[in-house]
Amino acid sequence: MEIISEYLPLIMFASVFVFLLLGYPVAFTIGGISLFFGLIGFGTDFFSLLPLRIWGTMTNFTLLAVPLFIYMGVMLEKSGLAEELLETMSLMFARIRGGLAISVIVVGALMGASTGIVGATVVTMGLLSVPTMLKRKYDPALATGTVAASGTLGQIIPPSIILVLLGDIMSVPIGELFVGAVIPGLLLVTLYIIYVFFISNLKPELAPLIPQEELDKISKKELYQRALKVMFPPLFLMLSVLGSIFAGIASPTEAASVGAVGATLLTIFLKKFNKKVLNQAMETTVQLTCMVFIILVGATTLGLVFRGLGGDELIRELIAALPFGKWGVLFIVMMIIFIAGFFLDFIEITFIHVPVLAPIMISMGVDPLWLAVLIALNLQTSFLTPPFGFSLFYLKGVCPPGIKTTDIYRGIAPFVVIQLIGLLLICFIPQMVTWLPKVLLGN
Repeated sequence: MEIISEYLPLIMFASVFVFLLLGYPVAFTIGGISLFFGLIGFGTDFFSLLPLRIWGTMTNFTLLAVPLFIYMGVMLEKSGLAEELLETMSLMFARIRGGLAISVIVVGALMGASTGIVGATVVTMGLLSVPTMLKRKYDPALATGTVAASGTLGQIIPPSIILVLLGDIMSVPIGELFVGAVIPGLLLVTLYIIYVFFISNLKPELAPLIPQEELDKISKKELYQRALKVMFPPLFLMLSVLGSIFAGIASPTEAASVGAVGATLLTIFLKKFNKKVLNQAMETTVQLTCMVFIILVGATTLGLVFRGLGGDELIRELIAALPFGKWGVLFIVMMIIFIAGFFLDFIEITFIHVPVLAPIMISMGVDPLWLAVLIALNLQTSFLTPPFGFSLFYLKGVCPPGIKTTDIYRGIAPFVVIQLIGLLLICFIPQMVTWLPKVLLGN
């Protein structure tokens, strides 16, 4: 019984993982199992500790940014901005082989910086760009892979909900985290574009050029004017949110409210705002926010029980016993998060794995800002890795009937490899994360 008691936190952790894989709801699985093991470990006294911990989480001012950023993303998705962006960017890059796919990546980056909601971005771009790419004789795997991967860029390009959650869990200032994620986000966009350009020129049949007679229908001057017009709204919104943080005018939570108001004003400016759009945006915001916070309550309970049972000390001892040093432990932690991404949603990993693994790495001298960006980049792959990659589900639901699931899997494989290459580059060059905060924020 003493051995069982010693390993009780690991048994609890494994139980959560098994029940999630069996398909039980996340919030109730985490919360229910935590309550069960809390009663075993502490008895009924556990219930006097729990309300204080939950109250502390729910009154956290930083987390107010979550519903505000969700509202900003949903409102922009309703504005129809993506459609205009895709149409214009495809003409801008039309003279380059693979230009249509490159335009999807650029729009994915802009939408990611504006909305941060992967599902909305993937569905919107899937509906608009996949049929067009197939009509242009693009390879189905390249078309679907580009859309699925580009839609996940909102996970790493700030402002991002996952960065807000990681910053709160790891006690990293959100403003620093947003600034630190800018270069890694741009690096990933650049790597995507290089891959598409290279594969399109290596195998021209995968991405045929648009006929010249179509390009001649619009002059370069008209095209540049149109590009400036459609790029202004997302760039304005991104600069208003990030600029207010960088300039020290607003905290990240206050900047989120700037983004929410800005998204509403842009939707009005684009003449897409009405009572129905407002109601839909508010309903979706409430639903997504409730989902995040009910999982957060369950995760808070899990963390309280896990630490109370000595789980963090047990994990620390197990990892410290590994003969690999700091870099070896970092590799193992990143591998655990990457493998978990095959089976779990990024929110589940954030609330279950990160509170356990991150403190161990920080205690070994790892820069928490750098580690948070590495984890965010790693979590981005969870949207693309089968069998439970949500981007794959979103895209399959809106693809034309001729697209097979195997086409999507073939398409995302190179982009998963690219993300891992980006992860390695940031591992070996931490200055990609730490340099910009030092320059702009003096930290």
